[in-house]
Amino acid sequence: MTKITAAISAVGKYVPDYILTNKELETYVETNDEWITSRTGIKERRILKGEGLGTSYMAIKAAEDLLQKSKGNAAEIDLVIVATATPDLPVASTAAYVASKIGAVNAFSYDLQAACSSFLYGMSTAASYIESGRYKKILLIGADKMSSIIDYKDRATCIIFGDGAGAALFEPNHEGLGLQDEYMRSDGIGRDFLRIEAGGSIMPPTLDTVKEKKHFVYQEGKTVFKYAVSNMADVSEKMLTRNNLTEEDIQWLVPHQANKRIIEATAKRVGVGSEKVMMNIHKYGNTTSATLPLLLADYEEQLKKGDNLIFAAFGGGFTWGAIYLKWAYNS
Repeated sequence: MTKITAAISAVGKYVPDYILTNKELETYVETNDEWITSRTGIKERRILKGEGLGTSYMAIKAAEDLLQKSKGNAAEIDLVIVATATPDLPVASTAAYVASKIGAVNAFSYDLQAACSSFLYGMSTAASYIESGRYKKILLIGADKMSSIIDYKDRATCIIFGDGAGAALFEPNHEGLGLQDEYMRSDGIGRDFLRIEAGGSIMPPTLDTVKEKKHFVYQEGKTVFKYAVSNMADVSEKMLTRNNLTEEDIQWLVPHQANKRIIEATAKRVGVGSEKVMMNIHKYGNTTSATLPLLLADYEEQLKKGDNLIFAAFGGGFTWGAIYLKWAYNS
């Protein structure tokens, strides 16, 4: 019997209509377009506007895009995983709601939270289920409404983050395509440098925590940047050395879109030129759990069956990792 591998068979995406430009941000905080662009590579980001709309709204739209493009049947999906750092509600799973709304009536579902590494960890999880032979179709959605947890008076974070969602369907493959190798890491030291202080079990919400703005993302930029650069580059390089790959064997680097300088440092270590690096940070900013699937959706038409892709991400926790995947279809 041939070994079952887990391949991506379809992708989808959704980004909100509202565009928050660097120019508009100049009216919120002391900054300017040149400063933001030179340090982050970001020109604009999408913001989800509208009463009562949360992460699930975008996740549903991305899933519907995937199903419509691939002519898929939601009732055939076995599992829905929503990778997110901004669930609709505490306790009530966002994934359960999304699965019901898209008609995945035969699926079980849950949320997965690993900050900016959520989708990458989700890829590992989805692939493991497929490889086990237990499930055949797994829908992995990365979605975040970062605007719901950002203080637009905090220059360290408001220029970086945006809202969006992307989806990927994982299915068994018997041609050896799909996920080939992975290396995942985490280190609890990270909670001191990137977090939301209040709202969890250590510091439940009070009037004071709200007044003191403790429900927004806090980031110690320089420290996070340093860890992200070294760790994302390390794990990406490991995918090559461990699988006897050279930069010539790699068709695409698929890096988490946190900061253009982090992406460039990772590409340099892997040894690939900019023409092999997927990038859309200038359009969407850092959409946290949605960065990797948004890249796949944006570059889908350029991908060819058999292409070697190296995924890499770094996020709060700290969490980070890399995946080596062979693309399974031509668009």
